Amino acid sequence: MKKIESIEEFNKLAEGVDPFFFVKHSLTCPISQAAFTEFEQFANNADVPCYYLAVQEAKPLSNHIAESYHVKHESPQAIFFKNSDVAWHASHWKITKKSLATALEENK
Repeated sequence: MKKIESIEEFNKLAEGVDPFFFVKHSLTCPISQAAFTEFEQFANNADVPCYYLAVQEAKPLSNHIAESYHVKHESPQAIFFKNSDVAWHASHWKITKKSLATALEENK
């Protein structure tokens, strides 16, 4: 799992890696922390690359993703990118190891 902090880093990722998961994580929200823990546990055994940003540290990037991919910003938010587009996304309590695994399976 790798932290992405800039629009440039994300654009390189989006152009060169397919598919991948991305999570927007708030450093101050307990719901976000619970979702991030689920994402970490999923990422440790996933056969797909997983990335994240900390919203408080990368607001321009968070906004860029929302605007470029037409996915309303939420935090926490998990997004599965495939073929340079959003194939699936979820937020808050819907981010679980199971939901991430299901999203991957349904969008292979």
